[in-house]
Amino acid sequence: MDLHGRDEGHELLVDPPVAVSAVFEGSEDIAEARNLVRTFLTSVQAEHGLPVSNRAMGMVQLAVSELVTNARKYAPGPCLLILEVEDGAVQVTVWDSSTALPLVLPPDPMRVGQHGLEIVMAVCQSFTIQREPVGKRVSVSIVLADDPGGDVAGRKAM
Repeated sequence: MDLHGRDEGHELLVDPPVAVSAVFEGSEDIAEARNLVRTFLTSVQAEHGLPVSNRAMGMVQLAVSELVTNARKYAPGPCLLILEVEDGAVQVTVWDSSTALPLVLPPDPMRVGQHGLEIVMAVCQSFTIQREPVGKRVSVSIVLADDPGGDVAGRKAM
């Protein structure tokens, strides 16, 4: 294991987290958020040797696009995007200033629009919403390596 942060005979027992964050304030930033995902996951693979499948790359970009779009559309002010790799998955967290919790609507092929969270929930391994003293955080986890069984969300069959 690569031990970062050695200091006067002390060694860290774990590697520092692999993470990146950015603040987005306009609708033009949605493409920048997707580009951040691509750059971050490419570096995770190249610099840290973690496998990132094409499926994972696309699913994380899709989830980030939907979550940042929702934050920019429904909350005043900027939103914060955090990407962190942990236990073979990327944790995507989007904070915004609105205290209103998003509604996850049931699937309805006749409904036009408002399928973003439905899509995100279909491609992620976990989905949580947490109220904050100011606003809320929506977090999802997407595995980086493909499941041998081919599950889109990387879930293992039970």
